[in-house]
Amino acid sequence: MRTYEQDATTPVPPWPFTGRDEELELVRGAWAAGRHGIVVTGPAGHGKTRLIAEAVRGTDHARVTGTPEARDLPFAAFAHLLPDGVSPQRAVQILSGVRLLVVDDAHLLDEASAALVHQLAVHGRTRLVVAAVDGVPAPGAVSRLWTGELLPRLALAPLPFEDVAQLLTATGLETLTVRRLYAVCRGDLRLLRDLVTTLCVDGRLTPVAGTGERAWRGALPLTPAVRERLAPVLERSAVAERETLERLAFAEPLPLPLDDLDLDVLERLETDGLIHVDDQGGAVALADPLHGPALRAGAGRLRARRLTRAPRDVGPDLESEQRALVGAIERLDVRAVPTPVGEWVVAEGARVPAGYAAVRARFARLRGELRDAAAWAREGLRSAPGDSGCRTELRLADGELNEGDDVYARYDSVRLGEPGRSVRELPAGSVFAQHAEALTLGDGGGLDRAAEELRERGFLLFAAEAHAQAVRAHRDPRAARRSRTRAVALARRCQGARTPVLAGLVLGELTARQRQIVTLAAAGLSNREIAERLTLSVRTVGNHLYSAYTRLGTGDRGALPWLVELPQCASA
Repeated sequence: MRTYEQDATTPVPPWPFTGRDEELELVRGAWAAGRHGIVVTGPAGHGKTRLIAEAVRGTDHARVTGTPEARDLPFAAFAHLLPDGVSPQRAVQILSGVRLLVVDDAHLLDEASAALVHQLAVHGRTRLVVAAVDGVPAPGAVSRLWTGELLPRLALAPLPFEDVAQLLTATGLETLTVRRLYAVCRGDLRLLRDLVTTLCVDGRLTPVAGTGERAWRGALPLTPAVRERLAPVLERSAVAERETLERLAFAEPLPLPLDDLDLDVLERLETDGLIHVDDQGGAVALADPLHGPALRAGAGRLRARRLTRAPRDVGPDLESEQRALVGAIERLDVRAVPTPVGEWVVAEGARVPAGYAAVRARFARLRGELRDAAAWAREGLRSAPGDSGCRTELRLADGELNEGDDVYARYDSVRLGEPGRSVRELPAGSVFAQHAEALTLGDGGGLDRAAEELRERGFLLFAAEAHAQAVRAHRDPRAARRSRTRAVALARRCQGARTPVLAGLVLGELTARQRQIVTLAAAGLSNREIAERLTLSVRTVGNHLYSAYTRLGTGDRGALPWLVELPQCASA
């Protein structure tokens, strides 16, 4: 993904619609022949309104929105569509002439408007797309839309990390900042945008040398959106409860022992979902990752000094995390493991020991998280500019081949499609050996099975490559298409990894016309220039590009040259 330098005070540009392909198609199909619409629910800020707006873009529709200020006014939401003093029966008749009606914030509708929406669903002549927030009181007529099975319900999950990362890296944010923002926002895109805008406007982003990226370190900004999310904590009236929550906040990144706290207070906080007690019941931590940073940021200097424990030495905890990561690498199993201390040290802006950083970089690289690997290597070089381990990991994350003599270096020949004697040199019975054997035999099914085991063990990039090799090995076109789909899906999760075996897979998803237009757009031609060259309308070119962006998982025209140049890329 191409990044660019941006002044630290530049406001965040509008974000393009990203991800949600399946949900988008589901909503678009909800008003097809014989269907009456759909209800989209989810927590506030998860993108329900944006999803619906994208789904109905270009269609003839009417829109109404519930507001808290008008909940006591009959038909308030429909005031722009109905005459004054209209009866419910007449309202149904008038709106039956509307082909598609979008109802946003339906949980805030007045009772008369809610009943009208329900009646429209019963009559079925008006297609309805309804959005409502989960977990808040809603008029019974609204909730009965899905509980009474009048309309199907789409419960919107948080936008996956990969899609959020695509949005934020396009604004020039480095990956450790992206992960920190994703963790504290928990899928709330409005909070995410609020924080990013504040960080930009307040000049809290610092340039990362040699990358054109910017990083956020230090305290969390206490924006209005943050305070709103913090309300369940701030509204605790019991002094002991508030004190306990603050103690937990200042104990982070580690939990507090259960014995150090009042059990009665903990039971109330756990019932309200504010704390988490581990499975063994031995330690307690805050449940919401936003609450700790927000409480620390809002505490005065004297209160912070009182609540902070004696100056902590996180060295032993970092060493423990490092040993866990090394053990996982040696077991050929890089599934994600919790490393809260390392993340905390980086977030605070403290120096990360080079040895720990090099291991974190290697672990991330083996998982296919190449931007993370480079970022951790750079963190280590801040502490020790000459550290050979961090310098090596930075080169490997940038695409150089591993010239070592360990199992991963020997496995590189398999990834390059040249197993040779690697079958004998790799650990017998290991997933790497299985991959090498299947490749040697040209066994498409075996390559797919190796890919699935690699994926389960956290080797997402290696799994993508194995599926890509299976595409060429399969004789059955349907099996080849399945392997291609899996390879592309996994490759998209690998932060722009570009390897020889993945060459051509992404563009291979597109139609011939889409590939032609994408190639010209990547060469720098405008839509009008492409239209003139191919004897198409500008609108047709735009439609093809839009479809290609959806399939490629990008809305950034600047990313197209990278996609087109895939065949020329080196190994990761």
